[in-house]
Amino acid sequence: MSDHDMAVMMFFEKHPNALPLYDAFAEKLYESFPDIGCRVQKTQITFTCRHVFCCVSFARVKKKAELPDPYLVITLGLPFPLDSPRAAVNTEPYPHRWTVHIPIGSIQEIDEELFAWIRQSYDYAMKK
Repeated sequence: MSDHDMAVMMFFEKHPNALPLYDAFAEKLYESFPDIGCRVQKTQITFTCRHVFCCVSFARVKKKAELPDPYLVITLGLPFPLDSPRAAVNTEPYPHRWTVHIPIGSIQEIDEELFAWIRQSYDYAMKK
């Protein structure tokens, strides 16, 4: 097992039921963007191209009772707020730079709509 795989396993140590969600998400992400980098950190897994474009975490973006079990939060950087009921939180930490948090609770939510937003985030990160 590689150091990266070990770090991912440690990241999911307290949330083992969410690992299949992550595995499905990461597989599709690497298929869509084979040139990306990945850093496993204490509170999130960060995906990069030229800059960070996507993160996976367990951030509490809703009340605990409103989050599915298991869940992951996909965080994207976009040049606009995401007008979708799937977006739990939109923040603008810098002018024209929006951080969008999207909770997912099933493999079915790893869909074309989500990946269209990820593509926009990837393209935005490549232009920054």
